[in-house]
Amino acid sequence: MFRSPETLEQLTCEQYRRPCRALSNATVGQHVRHIIELFICLENGYYTGIVNYDKRKRDLSIETDRVFASSLLKSIYLQLDKKNKNLVLQASYDDLASESFSIETNYYREVVYNLEHTVHHMALIRVGLLEVSAVQVPESFGVASSTRKYREVSVR
Repeated sequence: MFRSPETLEQLTCEQYRRPCRALSNATVGQHVRHIIELFICLENGYYTGIVNYDKRKRDLSIETDRVFASSLLKSIYLQLDKKNKNLVLQASYDDLASESFSIETNYYREVVYNLEHTVHHMALIRVGLLEVSAVQVPESFGVASSTRKYREVSVR
């Protein structure tokens, strides 16, 4: 995840909100919002015992206010270190189904899922950053840890 949102803080608010052709007119802010909302869902689910990413609140201020999003990322990072506990994941992957299903999971498993999902969106954010700005992104930005390790071994 964004350990600290330095890359995000280099963008202007306009760049953060600018639609990117390469992202089907999505914005960097929309991808950042998605990341943040999944972690907020997990945070809330930690206390209720039920995580349902489908029912997350879509907060447009996160996708339009870079400063607000940056502060949320910092807060999320500081709150991740929790004791593992069992949770229930509710989901529905069928557009035609009206009901969700439930499966057992745990906090650590969901953190891993969110981190992997974040890397995927960071790769998309990288594409958006290249289109809307001249921000220099770290080489590892949006690249999975396993891919970085593989590349290191392959270069030798």
